[in-house]
Amino acid sequence: MTEHRGSCHCGAVQVILRETPTDAGDCNCSLCRRIGGLWHHCALSQVTVTGTQTGYVQGDSTLTTWHCPICGCTTHWTPLIPDYDRMGVNLRIFDAALWADLPRRLIDGASF
Repeated sequence: MTEHRGSCHCGAVQVILRETPTDAGDCNCSLCRRIGGLWHHCALSQVTVTGTQTGYVQGDSTLTTWHCPICGCTTHWTPLIPDYDRMGVNLRIFDAALWADLPRRLIDGASF
């Protein structure tokens, strides 16, 4: 099994991704463009997150964006919709070799 390990800046939040991304989602919504997230979308079962995290739910209340309460790095988001088996992992918390050359897919969150 392929595992990729990433973390927030201070290392308090650890993320294990059990698949290799083939592209990266670059969202232009008001939140993502501010945090600079570069997203890999996957099933919840493909990710393990450890460490204390702080969540933020924005206006439409469809997801929680998680960040480290110590260094502030955004690590991932999880759905608030029951039975929605998809989450986003911020690829920028992993070694750049994992994501630097991936094709970018524009997610036009600003138009919603």
